[in-house]
Amino acid sequence: MTETLAPPARIGKAAVIALGMLAVATGALESVVTPTLPLLQRELDMSPAEGALLSVVLLVTGALITPVAGKFGDRYGGKRVLIRLMTVVSAGGLVSALAPNLPVLLLGQILQGAMVGALPLSFILVREHLPAGESKVAIGVVSGLFVGGGMAGTLAAGPVAEGLSRHWMFALPTIAVIGATLLVNGLIPRDRPGRSGHAGIDWSGLGLLSGALATLMLVLALAPDLGAQPLALGALLVVLSAFVVGWIAVERRAASPMVDPAMLAQPAIWKPCVLTFVICAGTSVAVYLVPQLFAVSAGEYGFGASATQIGFFLLPGAVAASLAGPISGIWARRYGSRAVVTAGIVILAAALLDLAVVHTESWHLVGGKAMVALANGLCVTALVTGVATAVDRRDTGIATGLVLVTRVVGYAVGAQISGAILTAATPSGSDIPAESAFVTGFVIASVLTALSLVVARTMSKGVEE
Repeated sequence: MTETLAPPARIGKAAVIALGMLAVATGALESVVTPTLPLLQRELDMSPAEGALLSVVLLVTGALITPVAGKFGDRYGGKRVLIRLMTVVSAGGLVSALAPNLPVLLLGQILQGAMVGALPLSFILVREHLPAGESKVAIGVVSGLFVGGGMAGTLAAGPVAEGLSRHWMFALPTIAVIGATLLVNGLIPRDRPGRSGHAGIDWSGLGLLSGALATLMLVLALAPDLGAQPLALGALLVVLSAFVVGWIAVERRAASPMVDPAMLAQPAIWKPCVLTFVICAGTSVAVYLVPQLFAVSAGEYGFGASATQIGFFLLPGAVAASLAGPISGIWARRYGSRAVVTAGIVILAAALLDLAVVHTESWHLVGGKAMVALANGLCVTALVTGVATAVDRRDTGIATGLVLVTRVVGYAVGAQISGAILTAATPSGSDIPAESAFVTGFVIASVLTALSLVVARTMSKGVEE
């Protein structure tokens, strides 16, 4: 007997504003490490490889949490999952704010990584409680405000860290997250019973997927040291393969799989995932290397920039990223998503190559980083939107979650490769890598990004009828 559900309650502007405030706060909390990474490396005596690990550990948790949050949101409702997720994020922010050393700070970042699952949950909420036209506007507002929060965090992190302390740059956005979560809890209606509430949770699939992602991230995190230990690397790769094979086998037999392998096999899903991975890996190289290059002593080949100055240098890139979403939507309606993705890939590859060739003036880096951010925003927005409209409405959370997972893994791969390149090019007894390391990183990222055009050309045009 089919259960009849009552129509969902509509939400007003105040509820959408509350979701937007939460997006601003989480965006700010997510972004504070990037502009202050050189400062954190000095204060906590970190190597470049450890700095790369700190820059991606938040994304590691995000990779584990996002598909689970999306699936649970689809099944049980977005609000209850979102509130629980933000409780974990708030705890992580407080741990990061109080951290006396690198291990504790890493723990805080791990807990903060739960915030990556907030976006698909927000998409579920607005699609559930608003008509189709209004939900598109609300999704755009929330997404734009998340980027805007990232801009605020990028700009404010340096001055706060240098004027107060590194502890406060985590504490202030965490307080904002707590306040916005309370508003969301009060203004968003209670969730309706999920459509699959009586189906069992696919714990086996969840455990195997988490094991695969955790092992992958462990390989990336230890990559700089595993080159001299081929047996350890081989063992980890065998474990990773076993998790993947076991996960596929379990999901094929599960009555209600965490992630349906048939969904992954659809070109409308796997092609955007592949492109998202490559594009975000290329972007991550610039995200990691540009602040490091700004921080290198002016007596060498860098600019000797402080954390505050780096934040200002990165601000145009954050502005470009915030503009990319609306631009991508307009262009996708007019020219199709494939055209937008192709244009973004060309811009990204050219910008990365330009950074490799010309980086002797600060404006070279500012302009190159801005173009990288613009291209990334164009591509990822078009890809996520395409996936969201290609699946059943009830699978919005898990489908967009899959794309966000590949985004996270791509960023992690790019950061770890960049950290390994800098570590390998740093002479013994010195903390300044050779300039050629930056050139190598930018060139590799440019070539790999350009190769993704092969996949982009096979996508459907995606023009709205």
